[in-house]
Amino acid sequence: MADREIEASPLNHPDNDAKEESIAVGVSTTTDKDGEQPLFKHGRWKWGILVVINVALLLIGQSGAVLLGRFYFDQGGESIWMATLVQTVAFPILFLPLVFFPHPKSPSDTTMDSSLTHTLIMVYFLLGVLLAGDDLMYTLGLLYLPVSTYSLICASQLAFNAIFSFFINSQKLTLLILNSVILLTVSASLIAIHSDTSEDKARNVTRKKHMVGIWCTLGGSIGYALLLCLMQLSFDRVLKRETFGVVLEMQIWTSFVASCVAVVGLFASGEGQGLKDEIRRFKAGREVYMLTLIGTALAWQICSIEVVGLIYLVSSLFSNVMSMLSLPLVPVAGIIFYHEQMGALKIVAMLLAILGFSSYIYQNYLDENKSKATAIPTTPSPEISIPTAQTL
Repeated sequence: MADREIEASPLNHPDNDAKEESIAVGVSTTTDKDGEQPLFKHGRWKWGILVVINVALLLIGQSGAVLLGRFYFDQGGESIWMATLVQTVAFPILFLPLVFFPHPKSPSDTTMDSSLTHTLIMVYFLLGVLLAGDDLMYTLGLLYLPVSTYSLICASQLAFNAIFSFFINSQKLTLLILNSVILLTVSASLIAIHSDTSEDKARNVTRKKHMVGIWCTLGGSIGYALLLCLMQLSFDRVLKRETFGVVLEMQIWTSFVASCVAVVGLFASGEGQGLKDEIRRFKAGREVYMLTLIGTALAWQICSIEVVGLIYLVSSLFSNVMSMLSLPLVPVAGIIFYHEQMGALKIVAMLLAILGFSSYIYQNYLDENKSKATAIPTTPSPEISIPTAQTL
């Protein structure tokens, strides 16, 4: 899995006007159409602390998961399916937010007919299989590529997300979005033609394997962009709502299916029988081997929780912005911890990726402001009462 987020894509749809809007400092004080109450009703400074904690844990989780994944392979880990499994296997942690911050079921939940239930199961199954395949491609990319190269190629996910959103979610391709697609494509192309010769030799990676890593990471970015757009389509067409609990349940059950697929792949490939030898050969020792896998699994699920938390505390746009802050952080961490080289071409590619990302986010910022401006007349704000001429 890339340094990425599983989230509700910040797309605008005509039927989403009834959704909960953020007002004042960003904390919603309204009730959405499903009767779900706001998660936090604290003061502004407490809200700010919660946001800071969520952002910090999100960035630590994303960077830590990628670095631990690289550490696993560098220390002698060889199981591709095990590295795939740990990206989703800790999904039971996602039940904790539902336990500590319960959300009442809407009437539509209790009256759900069997046909809708079967449709929902099929949606979770198909998305889970897609997630498993996506995780597998990202694992192969991390196996053969340096952390910095891997992270920069992962940024191309935004470009593919824009393209798929146009065809699947009917999002308009504005000049800013097209600019983002072009910049991210150029950035990924520069990385593709760049050769990490010295680093590849140090890790015994051939040129052929290096290209396999590039294409797998690119394929993972394409697959994950498609996954996000299909999730958004499921929220709009099948679930017909996008609340905190619904988003978490989508992540839980798709991760469950992806974990099952990874377990089947682990034993069907024969890698499961070789795990004892892998543990014995792990350079850092048995205990560190177990801690590496546990830490990687926890880091990915912390990302999932914090992404949903930021969506609920602020907005999906803000969650997107914070998630992509790892773009410059992971390459720097690769230089510090793995002594990777950051040549001029990589620096140019990173700057282009940041510009493309900024263009994408700015367009979403404009869309969100437009959406809020449209919703203001129909959503009275309980926070501020401005006296009018009649009341003076």
